[in-house]
Amino acid sequence: MAAKDYKGILAKALVGVIPDKSIDAEIAKVVAAINNSLKQKKLKARCILGGSVAKGTFLKGDHDIDLFVKFDYSYKDKDISKLLHAALKHSFKDNLRNLEEIHGSRGYYRFSAKLFSYEIVPVLSVKNPKKAMNVTDMSPLHVEWVLKSSQRIRDEIRIAKLFCKAAGIYGAESYIKGFSGHVLDILIIHFKGFIQLLKASQPWKKRIAHDEKIVIDFYNAHKGYALRNINTSKMQGPLVVVDPILSSRNAAAALSRESVEIFMKNAERFLKKPSEDFFMRKRIDEDYFRKAAKGKKLILLNVVPLKDKDDIMGAKLLKVFSHLKSQLKFYDFEVNDKSSWSWDKGAGKALMGIILDKDSLPRTKVHEGPPIALKSYADAFRKIYKKTSVRNNRLYAEIARKYTDAKELVNDAIKSDYVIEKVKKIGIIKV
Repeated sequence: MAAKDYKGILAKALVGVIPDKSIDAEIAKVVAAINNSLKQKKLKARCILGGSVAKGTFLKGDHDIDLFVKFDYSYKDKDISKLLHAALKHSFKDNLRNLEEIHGSRGYYRFSAKLFSYEIVPVLSVKNPKKAMNVTDMSPLHVEWVLKSSQRIRDEIRIAKLFCKAAGIYGAESYIKGFSGHVLDILIIHFKGFIQLLKASQPWKKRIAHDEKIVIDFYNAHKGYALRNINTSKMQGPLVVVDPILSSRNAAAALSRESVEIFMKNAERFLKKPSEDFFMRKRIDEDYFRKAAKGKKLILLNVVPLKDKDDIMGAKLLKVFSHLKSQLKFYDFEVNDKSSWSWDKGAGKALMGIILDKDSLPRTKVHEGPPIALKSYADAFRKIYKKTSVRNNRLYAEIARKYTDAKELVNDAIKSDYVIEKVKKIGIIKV
C-alpha cells in the first residue's frame, strides 16, 4: 500500500488527541506555586515541565504530568528530596492531603489537582550525563533531545503511543513491560517516522525467533559493539535501544519479548490492512470479554488490590492472573490468548477475564509412562499405577483428574495463600 494511503488513517488517529491550550492554565498555576515556594525557601532550584508535555507529545485524555525540580549541582551531597518536600508542603499547604510521597532510589512526590495528577521529581541540574547522581537527573536532557526533532516527528510519536496503548503494550511498569514513552521517542526519531518503524520491525521476527538481539544505536556510539559494552543484566529483552544521552544505558531494559512480538504482529496487520481501530483504546469491561469469548467459555473475576504503590499493586495483580492461567494449563485446560485483565485505578478494582476452549474435561486422562525397556523405571511406574497398558513399547496408565471443572479449579486457586496475600478481595462473577 502506498504511503499516501496510510497518511489519511494517521491524520484521523491524531484528531482529538492533541490537547488544546485550556490545560495550560492549571499546569502553569502548579509550576508557579512550586517556584514561589522554592524562592521563599531560598533554594537554588527551579520547577520546569517534563515528560510528554514538555516534549510536545502529550495525549489528550492522559492525566499524568511530569514536573522536574532542578537543583543546582552544588546540592549533590544533600537530600534534595527532603528539601523539595519542605517546599511542597508550603506550596500546597491548603491541600496537603493530596500530596503523596513516593519512595524510590530518590524520593519524589505526587499531587492531584483538578485536571491532572502531577509527579514532582527532584533532579540535579546537569549538562554532562556522566555527572548524574541518579537516572532521573538525565530526564531534562531527554526532553531537550526530543525537542530537536520536528513537530511532525513528535506527532508521529503521539501516533506510536496510541498504537501501543491500543495493543496494551504501553508503559515500562513491571506489570506491563511495554514500550515506554522514552523508547518510542528514540525509535520514531531513529526510523524517521511511524510507518518506517512498523516496516523496520518486520525483519526482527526471524532474528528474535533465533534469540538474536535487535540493537538500535542512534549515534552509533558503540560502533556495532553495544552487546559487548552494555551490562548483560540490562539486556534481557530482545530489543537493545541505546540511550542517546548516556550510551552505557539500554533504554528498553524493561521491555519484554511478549510486548515486542505483539508490536510486530500488529504492525504487520496494520501494514496489510490499515484501520483506525489500531489506535482506539478499548474499554476492557465485562462486555469486552463476552464479545472476545465469542461462544467460548468465560470466567470473569472482580479483584480489589491491596493498597500500595501503583507498580507494586500492578505487579501483584499480574502475578495473580498468571497464576490462575498456569494452574488451568497445569490441569489440562486450554487458555485462549484473548484472556486478559484490566485495572481501573480510579475505582480501585481490576477485572480478569479467562477464556477457555472448554470449561469441563473427562473424569480420567491417559498418563504417559517410561519405555518398557527401562525395566527399573517401568517397575516403579507399575507400583504407582495398578492398571497400566502398553502402546508402542511404552507404558500408559489411566488416572483420575483432580479437576474436571475449570470454575471449581479457579475457585480453589483464589482461596490459596499465594492469591490471598496479594489482593484484598477476589471473586468470580456470574456470567
